Amino acid sequence: MDTTTKIKPTILIILGASGDLAWRKLLPAIYNLYLDKWMPDDFAVIGVAHGKLTIKNFEKHLHEGVDKFSRRGKSKKNEWDKFAKCLNYLRGEFNTPSTYSAIEKQIKSFEKKWKAAANLIFYLAVPPNDFEEIAIKLGSSGLTADKFLSRIVIEKPFGRDLESAQHLNSLLHSIFDESQIYRIDHYLGKETVQNILAFRFANALFEPTWDRNYIDSVQITVSEQLGVENRGNYYETAGALRDMIQNHLLQLLCLIAMEPPVSFEADEIRNRKVDVLNALRRIRPQEVHQYAVRGQYGPGWIEGKKVIGYRQEPDVSKTSNKETFAAVKLFIDNWRWQGVPFYLRTGKRLNESICVITIQFKPVPHQPFPPEATGNWQPNRLILNIQPHMGIRMRFQAKRPGLKMLLYPVDMQFNYNESYTSGTPEAYETLLLDIMEGDSTLFMRADQVEAAWKVLMPIINSWETNPSVNFPNYESGLQGPEDAEALIAKDGHSWM
Repeated sequence: MDTTTKIKPTILIILGASGDLAWRKLLPAIYNLYLDKWMPDDFAVIGVAHGKLTIKNFEKHLHEGVDKFSRRGKSKKNEWDKFAKCLNYLRGEFNTPSTYSAIEKQIKSFEKKWKAAANLIFYLAVPPNDFEEIAIKLGSSGLTADKFLSRIVIEKPFGRDLESAQHLNSLLHSIFDESQIYRIDHYLGKETVQNILAFRFANALFEPTWDRNYIDSVQITVSEQLGVENRGNYYETAGALRDMIQNHLLQLLCLIAMEPPVSFEADEIRNRKVDVLNALRRIRPQEVHQYAVRGQYGPGWIEGKKVIGYRQEPDVSKTSNKETFAAVKLFIDNWRWQGVPFYLRTGKRLNESICVITIQFKPVPHQPFPPEATGNWQPNRLILNIQPHMGIRMRFQAKRPGLKMLLYPVDMQFNYNESYTSGTPEAYETLLLDIMEGDSTLFMRADQVEAAWKVLMPIINSWETNPSVNFPNYESGLQGPEDAEALIAKDGHSWM
């Protein structure tokens, strides 16, 4: 978020406005930006969807979403009534030219009223199958002809493999300039994720030790207690590797491993991230079992409640071979990180819902203390908690009070909620404002997306060619399959 940029008149066109994403995330974020006075004086939201809704029904639907999912809780009537005047609804099919003619007519109406050309943001809150059709229609309609005033926002998944990602990039580049394309990953909008850059590059304390000479290993864990819920159809085409590691976890890895940028310009930051992805060691097909583990949850217990297995979920095949857990070991072949393992894992129906990055440092080269003093010794660890409790924790050794020299691990902790009482913006608030300001720093560039797919394609191909014979292989409510423990244990490490 740039606190100095004055945003031009803006029209946000949400294609798929009656869907879950708009209801849960986009409108609550836009509403909070409005209340915090980040929105320009002249702005409008045009919702486009298939449903036969009146504007009153549309407003009511969005109002319910804001009351349920906004970080502020329930809205105040006078504030909502003012905001609702900016909402508009168009019924239309995404493959019909008349839909885009109606959008253009409404845009011209607003620009005439405001006596100014508006920023046009086309947000594709639709299933991936609709991306190409909408992009082509936006191009042929002329709505995105001005590359300085029009932007298109695309949610993940961006392709389902390298070939489809390259095809989609090629199509988009035939219609739009790269500067117009915002491939959104909401994880990059989280406060604690952005804080990784500040933590690393605004402090002289840590960067000198941020390399293979001092760091022993890095772990990135994103675990969920939830199952696939009502997303069985989607998950059957994706799986944990595509759904989480290809985007969220690899982006976190880039922030931890990237070289210091020369400036905070968007392409400078993204160049450094691409450098990391290009340096990741390629996994040969015959080595996949040494670097990657998959799992699928069976029935079990979550917080005292009996839950069903993945194959019993709605819209999931009774013989599904899709992974709901994935763990990967990666190496970065460059000067800074040579030989340091990066362990990534993610899964559903695990024992807790967390997103945490753990950086483990090497032991001191010589231990001068007597053996009895170091019985409780643990490695130094830097722990970046991204959710649900945002903060940073540093573990180090200290002398335990008493007459004898006994070392004991202690924590020094920074907690967001204790330090900042004003509340932090949701990820979509940050990202939507950046789109309006034309700042693409936190968004993935075409080469970044393709580089991430290249890293994982050997694993994807191997898993699809060789179905697992032991699914489900972990019980809901546990930490995942035993093979994941073995993956890291053979290197002398354990999951944190």
